[in-house]
Amino acid sequence: MNPGMVIAVHSYKGGTGKSLISTNLAAIFASQGKNVCLLDLDLRAPSLDATFAADGKYWMNDFLEGRCEPIDILKDFSKEKGTEGRLLVALANPSMQAIREIVTKNGKWEMRALHRLLSLRDILLKKLAMDYVILDTGPGLSYASINAIAAADVVLVVSTWDSSDVAGAQGMVGELYGLLEKRAMVLMNKIPAQLTINEEMRKKLANQFKKAFKLPVIDLLPCYCDVLGLERSTIIALEKPDHPFSKSLVEVVKQVEKAKDALKPRPDQRPS
Repeated sequence: MNPGMVIAVHSYKGGTGKSLISTNLAAIFASQGKNVCLLDLDLRAPSLDATFAADGKYWMNDFLEGRCEPIDILKDFSKEKGTEGRLLVALANPSMQAIREIVTKNGKWEMRALHRLLSLRDILLKKLAMDYVILDTGPGLSYASINAIAAADVVLVVSTWDSSDVAGAQGMVGELYGLLEKRAMVLMNKIPAQLTINEEMRKKLANQFKKAFKLPVIDLLPCYCDVLGLERSTIIALEKPDHPFSKSLVEVVKQVEKAKDALKPRPDQRPS
Protein backbone atom coordinates (compact mmCIF):
# COMPACT_ATOMS: atom_id res chain seq x y z
CA MET A 1 0.00 0.00 0.00
CA ASN A 2 1.44 3.37 -1.00
CA PRO A 3 2.28 5.43 2.12
CA GLY A 4 2.14 8.76 0.30
CA MET A 5 1.37 11.94 2.22
CA VAL A 6 -0.66 15.00 1.25
CA ILE A 7 0.67 18.32 2.57
CA ALA A 8 -1.38 21.53 2.49
CA VAL A 9 0.90 24.59 2.58
CA HIS A 10 -1.30 27.26 4.11
CA SER A 11 -1.07 30.78 5.53
CA TYR A 12 -3.33 33.31 7.17
CA LYS A 13 -2.65 35.99 4.57
CA GLY A 14 -0.84 36.43 1.29
CA GLY A 15 2.78 37.48 1.00
CA THR A 16 4.23 34.93 3.44
CA GLY A 17 6.22 33.10 0.75
CA LYS A 18 3.84 30.14 0.75
CA SER A 19 4.02 29.46 -3.00
CA LEU A 20 7.80 29.88 -3.09
CA ILE A 21 8.14 27.34 -0.29
CA SER A 22 5.63 24.93 -1.86
CA THR A 23 7.52 24.97 -5.16
CA ASN A 24 10.94 24.48 -3.62
CA LEU A 25 9.82 21.72 -1.26
CA ALA A 26 8.33 19.84 -4.22
CA ALA A 27 11.57 20.33 -6.16
CA ILE A 28 13.74 19.10 -3.29
CA PHE A 29 11.65 15.98 -2.78
CA ALA A 30 11.80 15.23 -6.52
CA SER A 31 15.55 15.90 -6.67
CA GLN A 32 15.96 13.30 -3.89
CA GLY A 33 14.21 10.68 -5.99
CA LYS A 34 10.70 11.02 -4.55
CA ASN A 35 7.64 11.13 -6.77
CA VAL A 36 5.89 14.43 -6.13
CA CYS A 37 2.82 16.25 -7.39
CA LEU A 38 2.36 19.99 -6.82
CA LEU A 39 -1.22 21.28 -7.14
CA ASP A 40 -1.97 25.00 -7.41
CA LEU A 41 -5.13 25.49 -5.34
CA ASP A 42 -4.70 29.23 -4.87
CA LEU A 43 -7.40 29.76 -7.47
CA ARG A 44 -7.97 33.43 -6.64
CA ALA A 45 -4.33 34.43 -6.97
CA PRO A 46 -2.51 31.70 -8.94
CA SER A 47 1.21 32.18 -9.39
CA LEU A 48 2.82 28.83 -10.17
CA ASP A 49 2.37 29.30 -13.91
CA ALA A 50 5.26 31.79 -13.78
CA THR A 51 7.55 29.01 -12.56
CA PHE A 52 6.13 26.15 -14.59
CA ALA A 53 5.26 27.68 -17.94
CA ALA A 54 2.68 25.47 -19.61
CA ASP A 55 0.47 25.89 -22.63
CA GLY A 56 -1.94 23.10 -21.74
CA LYS A 57 -5.58 23.23 -22.73
CA TYR A 58 -6.86 22.44 -19.26
CA TRP A 59 -6.25 23.88 -15.80
CA MET A 60 -6.99 22.87 -12.23
CA ASN A 61 -10.15 24.96 -12.52
CA ASP A 62 -11.37 22.76 -15.37
CA PHE A 63 -10.86 19.58 -13.38
CA LEU A 64 -12.76 20.97 -10.38
CA GLU A 65 -15.55 21.96 -12.77
CA GLY A 66 -15.69 18.41 -14.12
CA ARG A 67 -14.66 19.45 -17.63
CA CYS A 68 -11.64 17.16 -17.87
CA GLU A 69 -9.81 14.21 -16.34
CA PRO A 70 -6.65 14.21 -14.17
CA ILE A 71 -4.44 13.21 -17.10
CA ASP A 72 -5.45 16.45 -18.83
CA ILE A 73 -4.08 18.73 -16.10
CA LEU A 74 -1.00 16.86 -14.85
CA LYS A 75 2.22 17.95 -16.54
CA ASP A 76 5.51 16.15 -15.93
CA PHE A 77 8.40 18.59 -15.41
CA SER A 78 10.94 15.96 -14.29
CA LYS A 79 13.00 16.08 -17.47
CA GLU A 80 12.85 19.87 -17.79
CA LYS A 81 13.90 20.43 -14.19
CA GLY A 82 16.37 17.53 -14.10
CA THR A 83 14.90 15.74 -11.09
CA GLU A 84 15.52 12.08 -10.31
CA GLY A 85 11.94 11.53 -9.14
CA ARG A 86 8.79 12.49 -10.98
CA LEU A 87 7.69 16.10 -10.62
CA LEU A 88 4.07 16.49 -11.67
CA VAL A 89 2.37 19.88 -11.59
CA ALA A 90 -1.25 20.96 -12.06
CA LEU A 91 -1.63 24.70 -12.56
CA ALA A 92 -4.52 27.02 -11.77
CA ASN A 93 -5.79 29.30 -14.54
CA PRO A 94 -4.13 32.73 -14.09
CA SER A 95 -6.50 34.63 -16.42
CA MET A 96 -8.63 37.41 -14.95
CA GLN A 97 -11.76 35.79 -16.37
CA ALA A 98 -11.02 32.53 -14.55
CA ILE A 99 -10.32 34.39 -11.31
CA ARG A 100 -13.58 36.33 -11.60
CA GLU A 101 -15.46 33.06 -12.13
CA ILE A 102 -13.91 31.50 -9.03
CA VAL A 103 -14.88 34.48 -6.89
CA THR A 104 -18.54 33.93 -7.79
CA LYS A 105 -18.64 30.23 -6.81
CA ASN A 106 -21.03 29.25 -4.01
CA GLY A 107 -20.91 26.60 -1.30
CA LYS A 108 -22.60 23.93 -3.42
CA TRP A 109 -19.96 24.27 -6.11
CA GLU A 110 -17.22 24.08 -3.47
CA MET A 111 -18.67 20.83 -2.10
CA ARG A 112 -18.58 19.30 -5.56
CA ALA A 113 -15.04 20.62 -5.99
CA LEU A 114 -14.03 18.93 -2.74
CA HIS A 115 -15.28 15.57 -4.00
CA ARG A 116 -13.29 16.08 -7.21
CA LEU A 117 -10.19 17.02 -5.21
CA LEU A 118 -10.51 13.93 -3.01
CA SER A 119 -10.83 11.74 -6.09
CA LEU A 120 -7.69 13.34 -7.53
CA ARG A 121 -5.84 12.72 -4.27
CA ASP A 122 -6.72 9.03 -4.43
CA ILE A 123 -5.58 8.75 -8.05
CA LEU A 124 -2.26 10.44 -7.27
CA LEU A 125 -1.54 8.25 -4.25
CA LYS A 126 -2.92 4.91 -5.37
CA LYS A 127 -2.59 4.80 -9.16
CA LEU A 128 0.35 7.13 -9.77
CA ALA A 129 2.20 6.18 -6.55
CA MET A 130 3.10 9.70 -5.51
CA ASP A 131 5.23 9.87 -2.37
CA TYR A 132 4.11 13.45 -1.69
CA VAL A 133 1.26 15.59 -2.92
CA ILE A 134 1.79 19.26 -2.09
CA LEU A 135 -1.22 21.57 -2.14
CA ASP A 136 -0.36 25.24 -2.56
CA THR A 137 -3.51 26.66 -0.98
CA GLY A 138 -5.10 30.07 -0.99
CA PRO A 139 -4.58 32.08 2.20
CA GLY A 140 -7.14 32.49 4.97
CA LEU A 141 -10.47 30.74 5.40
CA SER A 142 -11.88 30.64 1.88
CA TYR A 143 -13.85 27.59 0.77
CA ALA A 144 -11.00 26.55 -1.53
CA SER A 145 -8.38 26.63 1.24
CA ILE A 146 -10.68 24.70 3.58
CA ASN A 147 -11.15 22.07 0.87
CA ALA A 148 -7.39 21.74 0.50
CA ILE A 149 -6.91 21.30 4.23
CA ALA A 150 -9.73 18.74 4.36
CA ALA A 151 -7.92 16.73 1.66
CA ALA A 152 -4.53 16.90 3.41
CA ASP A 153 -2.85 14.67 5.95
CA VAL A 154 -0.68 17.45 7.36
CA VAL A 155 -0.82 21.25 7.24
CA LEU A 156 2.39 23.25 6.94
CA VAL A 157 1.53 26.72 8.21
CA VAL A 158 3.77 29.44 6.77
CA SER A 159 3.77 32.61 8.85
CA THR A 160 5.86 35.74 9.09
CA TRP A 161 6.69 37.28 12.44
CA ASP A 162 4.23 40.17 11.85
CA SER A 163 1.91 40.30 14.87
CA SER A 164 -1.29 40.36 12.77
CA ASP A 165 -0.07 37.35 10.79
CA VAL A 166 0.75 35.42 13.96
CA ALA A 167 -2.61 36.30 15.53
CA GLY A 168 -4.50 35.26 12.40
CA ALA A 169 -2.61 31.99 12.12
CA GLN A 170 -3.31 31.30 15.80
CA GLY A 171 -7.01 31.63 15.07
CA MET A 172 -6.79 29.18 12.18
CA VAL A 173 -5.05 26.63 14.39
CA GLY A 174 -7.96 26.56 16.82
CA GLU A 175 -10.90 27.18 14.51
CA LEU A 176 -9.91 25.23 11.40
CA TYR A 177 -7.17 22.67 11.94
CA GLY A 178 -8.62 21.61 15.27
CA LEU A 179 -12.12 21.32 13.82
CA LEU A 180 -10.88 19.18 10.93
CA GLU A 181 -8.55 17.25 13.26
CA LYS A 182 -5.51 17.98 11.14
CA ARG A 183 -1.96 17.68 12.33
CA ALA A 184 -0.13 20.95 11.71
CA MET A 185 3.41 22.31 11.84
CA VAL A 186 4.63 25.89 11.60
CA LEU A 187 7.36 27.28 9.37
CA MET A 188 8.29 30.87 10.18
CA ASN A 189 9.48 32.82 7.14
CA LYS A 190 10.99 36.24 6.48
CA ILE A 191 12.37 36.58 10.00
CA PRO A 192 14.74 39.58 10.32
CA ALA A 193 18.26 38.20 9.99
CA GLN A 194 19.49 39.93 13.15
CA LEU A 195 17.09 37.78 15.19
CA THR A 196 18.64 34.54 13.96
CA ILE A 197 22.33 35.37 14.17
CA ASN A 198 23.09 32.70 16.77
CA GLU A 199 21.60 29.42 17.93
CA GLU A 200 20.58 30.73 21.35
CA MET A 201 18.48 33.54 19.85
CA ARG A 202 16.95 31.13 17.32
CA LYS A 203 15.90 28.69 20.04
CA LYS A 204 14.44 31.46 22.18
CA LEU A 205 12.43 32.84 19.29
CA ALA A 206 11.32 29.37 18.18
CA ASN A 207 10.06 28.64 21.69
CA GLN A 208 8.08 31.88 21.70
CA PHE A 209 6.33 30.92 18.47
CA LYS A 210 5.81 27.36 19.70
CA LYS A 211 3.99 28.68 22.76
CA ALA A 212 1.97 31.12 20.65
CA PHE A 213 0.80 28.49 18.15
CA LYS A 214 0.82 25.47 20.46
CA LEU A 215 2.33 23.60 17.50
CA PRO A 216 5.81 22.40 16.51
CA VAL A 217 7.89 25.13 14.88
CA ILE A 218 10.11 23.28 12.44
CA ASP A 219 12.33 26.19 11.39
CA LEU A 220 12.89 29.93 11.24
CA LEU A 221 13.83 31.18 7.78
CA PRO A 222 15.54 34.58 7.61
CA CYS A 223 14.44 37.15 5.05
CA TYR A 224 16.77 36.70 2.08
CA CYS A 225 16.49 39.81 -0.08
CA ASP A 226 18.25 38.14 -3.00
CA VAL A 227 15.68 35.32 -2.97
CA LEU A 228 12.83 37.80 -3.03
CA GLY A 229 14.44 39.53 -5.99
CA LEU A 230 14.75 36.40 -8.13
CA GLU A 231 12.49 35.86 -11.11
CA ARG A 232 9.51 33.64 -10.36
CA SER A 233 10.74 31.19 -12.98
CA THR A 234 13.71 30.36 -10.74
CA ILE A 235 13.53 27.31 -8.48
CA ILE A 236 16.34 28.23 -6.15
CA ALA A 237 16.61 24.79 -4.54
CA LEU A 238 17.52 23.33 -7.94
CA GLU A 239 19.52 26.20 -9.40
CA LYS A 240 21.33 27.29 -6.23
CA PRO A 241 21.39 24.26 -3.90
CA ASP A 242 24.20 25.78 -1.80
CA HIS A 243 22.21 28.92 -1.00
CA PRO A 244 21.28 29.16 2.74
CA PHE A 245 17.59 29.28 1.79
CA SER A 246 17.91 26.01 -0.16
CA LYS A 247 19.84 24.34 2.65
CA SER A 248 17.23 25.46 5.18
CA LEU A 249 14.45 23.92 3.09
CA VAL A 250 16.38 20.63 2.88
CA GLU A 251 16.18 20.57 6.69
CA VAL A 252 12.45 21.32 6.48
CA VAL A 253 12.10 18.33 4.14
CA LYS A 254 13.75 16.13 6.76
CA GLN A 255 11.23 17.30 9.38
CA VAL A 256 8.34 16.62 7.00
CA GLU A 257 9.68 13.11 6.36
CA LYS A 258 9.75 12.49 10.12
CA ALA A 259 6.14 13.62 10.31
CA LYS A 260 5.29 11.21 7.51
CA ASP A 261 6.89 8.32 9.39
CA ALA A 262 4.84 9.18 12.48
CA LEU A 263 1.59 9.68 10.60
CA LYS A 264 -1.22 7.23 11.25
CA PRO A 265 -2.49 5.53 8.08
CA ARG A 266 -5.64 6.95 6.52
CA PRO A 267 -8.63 4.58 6.53
CA ASP A 268 -7.98 3.78 2.85
CA GLN A 269 -4.41 2.73 3.71
CA ARG A 270 -5.30 0.29 6.49
CA PRO A 271 -5.31 -3.40 5.68
CA SER A 272 -8.76 -4.98 5.64
